[in-house]
Amino acid sequence: MTSNSSHPTSSSKILDGKKVASDIRSEVSLKVEQLKKEDKRAPNLAIIIVGDDGASHTYVNGKIKACKAVGFDYTLMHFASTISEDKLLKHVDQLNDDEDIDGFIVQLPLPEHISVEKVTERIKPEKDVDGFTNQNFGSIVSKNPLILPATPFGVMEILRRYDIPLEGKHCVVVGSSRLVGAPLSMMLLEEGRATVTVCNKYTTDLASHTKEADILIVAVGKPNLITKDMVKPGVVIVDVGTTRVEDSSSKTGFKLSGDVDYEAVSEISSYITPVPGGVGPMTIASLLLNTMRAYEQQHLNG
Repeated sequence: MTSNSSHPTSSSKILDGKKVASDIRSEVSLKVEQLKKEDKRAPNLAIIIVGDDGASHTYVNGKIKACKAVGFDYTLMHFASTISEDKLLKHVDQLNDDEDIDGFIVQLPLPEHISVEKVTERIKPEKDVDGFTNQNFGSIVSKNPLILPATPFGVMEILRRYDIPLEGKHCVVVGSSRLVGAPLSMMLLEEGRATVTVCNKYTTDLASHTKEADILIVAVGKPNLITKDMVKPGVVIVDVGTTRVEDSSSKTGFKLSGDVDYEAVSEISSYITPVPGGVGPMTIASLLLNTMRAYEQQHLNG
């Protein structure tokens, strides 16, 4: 796969998440068209959003736009930040029981008075298209994973579509969060058959680990944490971090920065994801794949 990059100074090949996400949307669109030819309904994704957090609404709008692009139906439920936990759980139960809803997500963050874990665990695993429930999380280490967490799934899909071998490679994951680092390390072990080292904020001498990586995946949200002297030549870099950094030269007053010093590290890496345009678009593309899979499991495979 070739890529047109906005970073012409780089000697690395770009892992173009935008391009891969576009390919996935095209593939999903074809499946939806085929369903309609067979007089079947399109998959329906429901989205719950609580409150008026600006970033959350931006993310949700991106998900709605993606649904429209591939021909999915979507259901948006917006509640005030004052909604009680019990009321929100009742709405989750309604979506669980609604046969016309194939999958749904509850956009995070939630107000402090609502337990994220309680809400997440209330979602039926077969409709949990974010892949956050304990059952879906645990299924990663089974021979039959159910629905995979969207961002790690996106990372694996980029590596697969660029034919980057994982088996026997040393993958170093910096960041061990429940959303990205932990599930991704399990997927690299199970699906990729890689040798995996996981680093976190308690790791001493981080560079001693990152220098050993054949494939380095960073997901901590600290701009430019990984510098050129911390990696070996030829390393494959996947940068999951996205942080707003002040930038007076930008119209918005900020720019998006990854966890890796892109300009310097790309001089010696073999492949690298840009920020933006790398892993970000893949998260929504993975959500579409998960929704299609949920639809197929509930309506076509039984």
